[in-house]
Amino acid sequence: MPSRFPLLLLAAGLPLLAGLRSSAPAGAPTAQPERLGRGVVAIAQPDGKVFVSWRLLTTDAPGVAFDVYRQAGPAAAQKLNARPLVAGTCFLDATARKAPAATYSVRVAGRLPPADASAAAWADGYLRVPLQPPPGGTVGTGPEASPYAYTANDASAADLDGDGQYEIVLKWEPTNARDNSSSGLTSPVLLDAYRLDGTRLWRIDLGPNIRAGAHYTQFMAYDLDGDGQAEIACKTADGTVDGQGKILGDATKDYRSLTVLTDGMQVPTPRDAKYGRILAGPEFLTVFSGRTGAALASVPYQPARGNLGGWGGIGGNGGNDQYGNRVDRFLAAVAYLDGQHPSLVMCRGYYGRTVLAAWDWRGGQLTSRWVFDSKDGKSPFSGMGNHGLSVNDVDGDGRDEIVYGAMVVDDNGQGLYSTGLRHGDALHVSDFDPARPGLEAWGVHENEEKVAGHENGPGAALYAAGSGQLLFVKLPGQDVGRGLAADIDPRHPGAELWTNVAELGLLSCQGERIGPAPRSVNFGLWWDGDLLRELLTDTRVEKWDYQAGQLTRLLDGKAYGAASCNGTKATPCLTADLLGDWREEVVWRTADNSALLIFSTTIPTPHRLPTLMQDRAYRLGVARENVGYNQPPHPGYFLGEGMTPPVGSAAP
Repeated sequence: MPSRFPLLLLAAGLPLLAGLRSSAPAGAPTAQPERLGRGVVAIAQPDGKVFVSWRLLTTDAPGVAFDVYRQAGPAAAQKLNARPLVAGTCFLDATARKAPAATYSVRVAGRLPPADASAAAWADGYLRVPLQPPPGGTVGTGPEASPYAYTANDASAADLDGDGQYEIVLKWEPTNARDNSSSGLTSPVLLDAYRLDGTRLWRIDLGPNIRAGAHYTQFMAYDLDGDGQAEIACKTADGTVDGQGKILGDATKDYRSLTVLTDGMQVPTPRDAKYGRILAGPEFLTVFSGRTGAALASVPYQPARGNLGGWGGIGGNGGNDQYGNRVDRFLAAVAYLDGQHPSLVMCRGYYGRTVLAAWDWRGGQLTSRWVFDSKDGKSPFSGMGNHGLSVNDVDGDGRDEIVYGAMVVDDNGQGLYSTGLRHGDALHVSDFDPARPGLEAWGVHENEEKVAGHENGPGAALYAAGSGQLLFVKLPGQDVGRGLAADIDPRHPGAELWTNVAELGLLSCQGERIGPAPRSVNFGLWWDGDLLRELLTDTRVEKWDYQAGQLTRLLDGKAYGAASCNGTKATPCLTADLLGDWREEVVWRTADNSALLIFSTTIPTPHRLPTLMQDRAYRLGVARENVGYNQPPHPGYFLGEGMTPPVGSAAP
């Protein structure tokens, strides 16, 4: 039966199973599979033609061929291709004008109905997912009252109800959200779940005792126990309300720092560094049902705050505070620590003391797998964390490690190594240099005069992710804010690397300056028909013209009412290979927060790669994309000009 919606609804009702690929050696554990179908998408063009795209799966036989069908009304489906399709997994229906309101389906060539999947065409050229914005209001009273509205913010994708298609989990952020360095009241953070037709499944209200801001709520949406339905996990507190209206803990408690005693009188102190912060009360880690939003289990968050001043300053040198700036720095990830099953990794601290706590969700129980604790500033693992992290099998044993900025924690919870490069804002991990074995990590760092003992540390560096060996360092003694790695110039092997420091220029993966760098230093996005990666910042998708040394615009979401998130970070709600072939989709909010807009490319490509969501490093990159300062996902292999096709590419 044809679907009304364009993503992963299978005509037979049975999604296909395919494991997550990693670069592990033969005989290594097999990772828990994710249910994925063909992900057929059909997109109407201004000239009336319809572009159809679908997934290649790692379970497909080598040389697999496809047929594309169109069905209008009660008439039998019509095959559109004269010969089986073996180059690329996309097709342009040039006769679509003759069949308005048609649906499209894809079959493995020679297979009898039902089709693998079907989709109605996106009439506007993109998919609009209606939202239900929460009402605004005012928090606090008198002169300290803080009015707020809600803005659609970071999102994630997971199959929440087991129907074989991705749903969207969206964070609503109040306009009075604050960075940890700022005092003041904030309003509650909310999490919504939506099907792609705009049906809201549930809403979770994290309550008054979870502060709003980029460093507080890191939420994981992933099938943690392998039952086919994803769970949601995040930090909660007294007064959190789950998706069924159940209150966690004690709803009467309010731990916000609002007043102090002055001559025996309680007076508001908005100028006090603690004002509006939450520095007391219980903290929980809660797992919620992705299907209903109901709280399934809660445990005390590890680690507890402890000594507020024990979490270090920048680089772990001085700057300890008692007002909660450094203690309330959180990160999170999902990792296959045993190579077979996903685990939660919930983190606290990166300027000094650093703690990672791994949890397993099995049989309705949360159990601790391990806790890594750098303990104090004397540890080589203190002060190495970024405003983000990456999950990768850096040593090729089939089990994931946590690349925590400038250091790596092994799958067993032991420190693997520390590079000593110190804290930074951006991190990218993949096989950026295919000529050398293993993965590389490219990051930027805050090393300047204020970091005692590290005044001449590098502002940017590339290191071998498996060993920590420094491959090259750049910009000594600088605080570099942004950096990116992507193959954007086919004249040089591997990926290119650059930062927001213009004089550094564009670097080859060997560290050689090869020309000027793009001004776009935000997200990468595979969008057009070649293997080079395009660039995404704010609402613009742009192509680097490596010969002219300038950017060419391919798409501007503002023309459709789109807006970016996170202020000057100007990030999308989400980028991921959500549907169609291996190219990526971008999800923006509308400027009025009434909808999410999902854009998918309509540029044909002859390249034939399995969906990126079946690459483990990429899939886990999508899961952690909302964490801290959002970073784009990268596959665990080199994807670019001159690449070696990954296992499972099923090329003829």
